[in-house]
Amino acid sequence: MTDEAVTPMHDNRPGPTDIQDSSIIREVKRAAVWIGMVLFVVGCIVLAQPIMLIIGGMVFAVILDGGTRLLGRVLPIGRGWRLAIVTIAGFAFIGWTFFYAGTTLAGQAEELRAVVTSQGDRLMGYLRQSGLMPKGDMSQIGGQLLGGVGRLTTALSTALGALSSILMILVIGIFIAIEPKLYDRGVAWMLPTEHRDGFYELSNKVGYTLRRLMFGRIVGMVVEGVGTWLLLLWGGVPMAALLGLLTGLLAFVPNIGAIVSGVLMVAVGFSAGSEAGIWAIATYLIVQTIDGYMIVPYVAKRTVDLAPALVLAAQLLFGVLFGLMGLLLADPIVATIKVSLEEWSKRRAKGGEPVEEAETEA
Repeated sequence: MTDEAVTPMHDNRPGPTDIQDSSIIREVKRAAVWIGMVLFVVGCIVLAQPIMLIIGGMVFAVILDGGTRLLGRVLPIGRGWRLAIVTIAGFAFIGWTFFYAGTTLAGQAEELRAVVTSQGDRLMGYLRQSGLMPKGDMSQIGGQLLGGVGRLTTALSTALGALSSILMILVIGIFIAIEPKLYDRGVAWMLPTEHRDGFYELSNKVGYTLRRLMFGRIVGMVVEGVGTWLLLLWGGVPMAALLGLLTGLLAFVPNIGAIVSGVLMVAVGFSAGSEAGIWAIATYLIVQTIDGYMIVPYVAKRTVDLAPALVLAAQLLFGVLFGLMGLLLADPIVATIKVSLEEWSKRRAKGGEPVEEAETEA
């Protein structure tokens, strides 16, 4: 008996699930893209907390990588040693800040809370007497103002949740900073071969932009914190050190951080008298002018120019959707999106084929 008699013949005719019509195939691909986009959005909403933690770890890795590269200009040693020096120095500074705040500024922090509450009550009383504010206490008003905060703030509301989130950000950032090219290759491996070179170029561009954006942010934090402390100390405003520390930390969040630090500064200043209050206002204007007209334009010139209204709108949107982490990370996220869109647009322009013709031919 021959092999042909034993082995059944293979039927190569198209089955009922085979689609041969090119128009149907094109429509199926388009439907798959839209379905994928919907699933992506739903996934971002459901997984908001871990996504924000991962992005926070990536931003922290950018800061570590930028410090490692900067240290390499003056200290020609291996990257691992430079990364270790930057990491240890950063944790040492954070530890010293908390120790200093816990020992020296603990009493001032309680005094600041009492001063802000007292000044807020006086302001609300004046507004109620003037008919500009309905009757109600500060707790009710604060609850109304903070009612739109997203789910992530609830997850971080407890000390354990905040500590675990910060720890995850630090661990993710350190691992990425140790070998950033490893993760670039991992993402590129999942892309088609013809798109990998473009991904590496985009990754380098985004990394370059974020490193300088974060460097400018750190410089701004130092300038605002130290400048506020020295000027308030010179003018005799109480709690100058604590206000300088808070101003420097809040400077990481553009626009909103400056508003919050200014309110605290003016409230403490007027609690010590009209002269101290006027000096606090002058200090705020001087510090914000230096940051707004010297540091921010220089950083924008070297990185990416972000319109203040765009950053503020992103902060409000991300703050409502993703809570405190979304508010803190709105600036680097917007910068990444803008750089990616600019690079994609340049690449499309260099291709020389209009979008309408490409879609028609497809």
